[in-house]
Amino acid sequence: MWPLYTYHHLLTFLLTFFSYVLLHASRKTFSNVKVSISAQWTPSALQQNGTAFTLSPTETWEGNALFADMGEATLFLGALDSIFLFSYAVGLYVSGVIGDRFNLRYVLSFGLCGSAITEFVFGTLTEWLHFYNVYLYCVLWVINGLLQSTVWPCVVAIMGNWFGKSGRGFVFGLWSACASVGNILGAFLASSVLKYGYEYAFLVTSVVQFAGGVVVFFGLLTSPKEIGLNDYFETGLRPVTRDSDSQRPLMSDEEDELTDEYSSIQQQDEEPQPQPQPRAIGFFQAFCLPGVLPYSLAYACLKLVNYSFFFWLPFYLSKNFGWKEVEADRLSVWYDVGGIIGGTVQGLISDLLGKRAPVLAISLLLAMGSLVGYSHSPNNQLVNGALLATTGFLIGGPSNMISSAISADLGRQEALHNSQQALATVTGIVDGTGSIGAAGGQYLVSLIESKLGWMCVFYFFIIMTGCSVLFIIPLLFREIQSLCRDRQARTLQL
Repeated sequence: MWPLYTYHHLLTFLLTFFSYVLLHASRKTFSNVKVSISAQWTPSALQQNGTAFTLSPTETWEGNALFADMGEATLFLGALDSIFLFSYAVGLYVSGVIGDRFNLRYVLSFGLCGSAITEFVFGTLTEWLHFYNVYLYCVLWVINGLLQSTVWPCVVAIMGNWFGKSGRGFVFGLWSACASVGNILGAFLASSVLKYGYEYAFLVTSVVQFAGGVVVFFGLLTSPKEIGLNDYFETGLRPVTRDSDSQRPLMSDEEDELTDEYSSIQQQDEEPQPQPQPRAIGFFQAFCLPGVLPYSLAYACLKLVNYSFFFWLPFYLSKNFGWKEVEADRLSVWYDVGGIIGGTVQGLISDLLGKRAPVLAISLLLAMGSLVGYSHSPNNQLVNGALLATTGFLIGGPSNMISSAISADLGRQEALHNSQQALATVTGIVDGTGSIGAAGGQYLVSLIESKLGWMCVFYFFIIMTGCSVLFIIPLLFREIQSLCRDRQARTLQL
């Protein structure tokens, strides 16, 4: 049975959803303008795909070129990706603990607004002032990674506070599309203003993100407790039940149930019963919870692949197939479309099945085949887009499930007993470990591509996807055995 949701659940869903949409839109901007940035960082104008990159001002670049050629600029872009993800990973471990101890709304708003300011300085202000410095870029990207790390643990914890385990796979699967929607929005915004200069792409997304942080600060409710609802609503809403003998209209049933539910809440408020206060769990205690380590390691390998597509796909399409940067940006959207559908469908299937690991394993095994197919994609945008959507469905879907629904499951499991304040900490551990894997992978992608070519990069992706399956095999066997026992029990009952 599906739980009963209220207006407050919808508002929480939308505000947390769009918080991460805006964050990922600004993050995607850097990926989408890599060709323009690398051209601006080299000492001479480049001619590519019939488009001339004119360096301005010429006098500045003749004396202050950052790199001698495009190859060096590309390696530095890969290093920046790794710097961002390493600082993001470290920040996630800290932010999860902070989120379980301070007001989630304050931490979330601070991260959104602070990151927006940092990206404005990185991409817009430095270009307006014609100030280009490798060390400044590195420092700014470290700060940006630390600030952005506060967002994901907070939004997952807030969603976990409002939505119980019943139907969580579908709800979180749909909600976890926020990253892919953000990628699509970022690609659209960047391609729309890229003709005016890459600095305007950073300007637009950072301003929108800052505005989103302000809205979240004044409008988001982090827990049902903030409007007077108790833990009954926080841990999971009661399924809607109906009297089989009742012949009244459906609308009347729902109204009566809502009235009864809120009446019971008022009675509980009038006669409070002493309950053990939840306390925040320690970092190492959270790491030792059942399932946290296997899923963290699996996510490290999977996020490496997923974020490699995120950071390098437009660059790969432009360089490998000779397509214009704007065309490559828009075509890369199909990977995110596949991820949106994959996360929602696979989350729903895992709800119906009652298990997560079998769905993940099947999708990842199929993903290895899709990576082989995409690596041999012809120079045709229609075929490439279809293969991208398939790959996104099989890779982005499991990635969304681990980072959202499964993280919420792990942070609300029975092993916690009364130590319920662990959602943000567990989410930070899972996503932080994943980001460490992704961080190391980004520089490896640029290194493998420069030495061996793109085909070897895809072989690397296939190996990492296989490793993700290996890490969840113990959980897979356990859940399959549980399914078999449940089936036998139902057979005996019949």
